[in-house]
Amino acid sequence: MRASPAPTPSRRSVLAGAAVAATAVALPVAAPAAAHAASRRTEEVQGAEPHRWRTAAIGGTGFVTGLLFHPSVKGLAYARTDIGGAYRWDDTRSRWTALTDQLGWDDWNLLGVEALAVDRAHPDRLYLALGTYAQSWAGPGAVLRSEDRGATWTRTDLTVRLGANEDGRGAGERLLVDPRDSEQLWLGTRHDGLLRSTDRGATWASADFPAAPSANGQGVMFLVAAGRTVYAGWGDGSTPLYRTNASGGWEAVPGQPSGGVAASKVPIRAAYDTNTRALYVTYADAPGPNGQSDGSVHRLDTVTGSWTDLTPVVPDSGAGDGFGYGGVAVDAGRAGTVVVTTNNRWSQIDTLFRSTDGGATWTSLKDTAVLDVSETPYLRWGGDTAKFGWWIQAVAIDPYDSRHIVFGTGATIFGTRDLVHWAPQIRGLEESAVRFLIAPPTDGARLLSGLGDIGVMYHESLTASPSRGMASNPVFGTATGLALAALKPSYVVRTGWPSGSSAAGAYSDDGGSSWQPFAAQPAIAASAPGPVAVGADGATLLWSFIHWDGTKYPAHRSTDNGATWTEVATFPRGGTPVADPLDLKRFYVYDTDTGAVFLSTDSGATFTQGATGLPSGDSQFKLAAAPGRSGDLWLSAKDNGLFRSTDGGVTFTAMAGCQASHALGFGKAAPAGRRGNQGAGHQAHASYPAIFQTGRVSATFDGVAVLRSDDAGATWVRINDDTHQWGWTGEVITGDPRVHGRVYLGTNGRGIQYADPE
Repeated sequence: MRASPAPTPSRRSVLAGAAVAATAVALPVAAPAAAHAASRRTEEVQGAEPHRWRTAAIGGTGFVTGLLFHPSVKGLAYARTDIGGAYRWDDTRSRWTALTDQLGWDDWNLLGVEALAVDRAHPDRLYLALGTYAQSWAGPGAVLRSEDRGATWTRTDLTVRLGANEDGRGAGERLLVDPRDSEQLWLGTRHDGLLRSTDRGATWASADFPAAPSANGQGVMFLVAAGRTVYAGWGDGSTPLYRTNASGGWEAVPGQPSGGVAASKVPIRAAYDTNTRALYVTYADAPGPNGQSDGSVHRLDTVTGSWTDLTPVVPDSGAGDGFGYGGVAVDAGRAGTVVVTTNNRWSQIDTLFRSTDGGATWTSLKDTAVLDVSETPYLRWGGDTAKFGWWIQAVAIDPYDSRHIVFGTGATIFGTRDLVHWAPQIRGLEESAVRFLIAPPTDGARLLSGLGDIGVMYHESLTASPSRGMASNPVFGTATGLALAALKPSYVVRTGWPSGSSAAGAYSDDGGSSWQPFAAQPAIAASAPGPVAVGADGATLLWSFIHWDGTKYPAHRSTDNGATWTEVATFPRGGTPVADPLDLKRFYVYDTDTGAVFLSTDSGATFTQGATGLPSGDSQFKLAAAPGRSGDLWLSAKDNGLFRSTDGGVTFTAMAGCQASHALGFGKAAPAGRRGNQGAGHQAHASYPAIFQTGRVSATFDGVAVLRSDDAGATWVRINDDTHQWGWTGEVITGDPRVHGRVYLGTNGRGIQYADPE
């Protein structure tokens, strides 16, 4: 449910029904030791420094759109997400392994997984259909294929777009290995019909299909094998279900439901019971995950062709209980045992219905569920208890353990092994979209983070989910601001979209461990919360306001801890305020509309124009102040490069050799012996903080990379590698003021990555 990171995409037109030209590209090895050693040798030649990268533990936090147990291998499962890539379940370690971190900056649109597929006859084969957005501004999708369960990949680029983060993303798998021929694969698209490959995904071409694609439709919702027959769900028009026929073509399924929801609504998912030869299909009145208010469940006897309505509970939107049906899974070990999920049932909370008699009777598993979220406390959402789930469109039953059921939600994967006790089965899967990162300079939190959808977190550890859960009093959805007083680090402020109240701002006197809402807030705050800054001593707050649609409002200032607020007329609307880390009276703001920096020397009461003629026109340009110095500013202007001011924003100078800078932060200065390693003449920067950025310095690496400089930007080393890229990483990065070389990097769907030099 998060927005595009919005790097400048190439614009390509989508031609419905066009033939698909494909190009095969070999991808780097994900992690084997020999390849890692070779990668390190390459890095040393190119001016890189090997780092050990890890993911900070929170536990999920995003929409898990697909779950699949391998039918032929015990303990092997896969998961897909809408913006955070794909994962493989490691049963011996009880954790997920990320499979797509090698996708880099230019491939940001491929971090969304539209579908995945396995081959029953070849257990090591895995296929992924990638593409986050199907809009004209997004790049085409791709298919990855692996012979070693995702350890290494071969890539085929498509000319059509896929939509893993669009409506319908929780529908069934749109990618399928043909049950009659492992060489043949099918791929259902949203706007370009059905595609077929006869060489295991190396090349693709349009396949004849009875339904015509639409530029604005859902297209193919799922592909499911039922014996040697393939069924396809169709999201547009009055015929929702098709199947392959004896001649090799496709036909509408005879006798499919012609009344009620199933006749005019969207088929969401299907599952086939090989023991009873029954196909179960779920329907809803919208593709989901939002907007559903009606739905049903039907069973097709594939031998007789007869259909039966099995809907466990009929939705009743008129009585406040509208919802759709989503996930469906069958038990390979028990004939007639099936599980279906409700979706978008906000009033009575979504549930799983389980039947052991082919759908004749149902039991709600939520009604007897005992939830344990102690490993991921944020799931309590600032309250005392956790919810059973929402956005439940993915469910799977372990084919080797009938009581092992897992289902995905908008934030986690719940699992059970006794049908009663449920807990997150989420270790290793991190999907946060990270907005802010602060590494405090004193004891307390290791890290403070501001995230999309789940507010602010206090990380006392990087290897366990924050014990306090989401920052509460108040609870936010997406964080819009997070700031710490440089000379009083116990004082922290945060802003964000309200959740459960109208409060959009809060302060902490204990480093973010506990919070109090501002006693008052400007009238616009709840509907347009924007970034916030706090003066070095914590005495002055500056709060900017911008609506989600881009409308900008006047900034406000408080000198009494948020009890009263005054409009600052001279502050550029919508700008991001920055406090000087030493001078209590200095604040800065970069006006991205005009390319000018505005300065305040009276604690933010008024602003005057400083440097002009800087890059403009992009709200993602960022201004940062170097810690421990007054008036030392750095401007990341994306592909316009990196600029520095040492006179408090009056003038700026372009940093030679840096072709692009997207996000920039600071950490502890290098020890004296380490600074000399970056070249002669750097002792003038003996105490200068380490600088980290995501950017491009061609002398170091000809591409966007994670970089560090220990000599005030004179030279840079690459600190990530080709197996650790995570798509778009242009929002936030920071070093650690207590540990030289440690870096924290925010991703858009792969959580918080952190690293130390090896």
